Amino acid sequence: MAKPHFVTYCIVAALIPLSPLRLSAQDKGDGDLFSTDSVLQITVSGNTKELFNDRDENSSMHPMVISCQDKNGQQARLNVNIKTRGHFRKSAQNCIYPPLQFNFTASDTLSQSLFSNQHKLKLVMPCAGDEYVIREYLVYKLYNLITPLSFKVRLAKLNFENTNKKTAVSFYGFFIEEEDQMARRNKFSAVEWKIRAAQSKRAEFIQMAVFEYMIGNTDWSVEYLQNIKLATVDSNSAPITIPYDFDHAGIVNTPYALPAEELHLSSIRERRFRGYCINDMQAFDSVFAKFNVLRPDFEKVYSSCPLLTDKYKKSTLQYLSGFYKTINDAAEANKEFSYPCDPNGTGNVIIKGLRED
Repeated sequence: MAKPHFVTYCIVAALIPLSPLRLSAQDKGDGDLFSTDSVLQITVSGNTKELFNDRDENSSMHPMVISCQDKNGQQARLNVNIKTRGHFRKSAQNCIYPPLQFNFTASDTLSQSLFSNQHKLKLVMPCAGDEYVIREYLVYKLYNLITPLSFKVRLAKLNFENTNKKTAVSFYGFFIEEEDQMARRNKFSAVEWKIRAAQSKRAEFIQMAVFEYMIGNTDWSVEYLQNIKLATVDSNSAPITIPYDFDHAGIVNTPYALPAEELHLSSIRERRFRGYCINDMQAFDSVFAKFNVLRPDFEKVYSSCPLLTDKYKKSTLQYLSGFYKTINDAAEANKEFSYPCDPNGTGNVIIKGLRED
């Protein structure tokens, strides 16, 4: 039996931006999807139960029709294939809704739509509730403030209507910029090289690893490309490490996240620097200085977000304050960031975790 068509209606709502991300004209990348922080309002109609229940390892494509606003403010209809994706979050035992992948087919209609120049777009769905989606979305926005070599994201309010049973569910999700698009925007190329962390570009790696420490994320490794992408300007240059997938970070604090047993951590809120051994602490000076300059912007991402609870805002600002206390105390910083040099510690343990979600 042929799979039913889904009909999707989407419009852009000019809501309050959720972060102070600054976008210049030349930083808009391909198309308009990631050029603004306004929240997309999207309705998906069809047999959504069939889509959500398709969680096999090799899930099927579900043909859909998206009706959305084009660049002229008119309604356009797009043919799209959507499937479930991921591993941990794809499992019904772990998450309420599976992550999705939107596959677009080139057409004149697509070129005039909000999704122009998009090919394969990942959509993060709520695993354990709306607020955790928003929390993870904001972590991407933090890294956007640090470097343009980062994945752009776009928040969406999703309304899934099951036309078979006349029922609907509504929640938040967010689209993630395609890997090749992110690299191309920065005049880089995405690569999948087998390297050690120390073989990546050092300054950018330290910046990335300190960021992961700041948000309390230990769920990554360069060696296994676990929640890390690589990009380089050419085949003779060391690649730059780019992080993604932050739902196991302490700052997000999802109820299902646990630290790897090999790290001997009491909870995901406990920070652990997962970089390689760097004996010269002066290598961190410029990164610490940059993070100090960005502190007001980081804090504003949370304090200005109307979709977070006051309790979470307060606890997150306190969590960030703990990070800043560490990097601005020479002795404490030396203790934390030289930890991978301790052969008896767990800072130099390389963990092969789950495949990407």
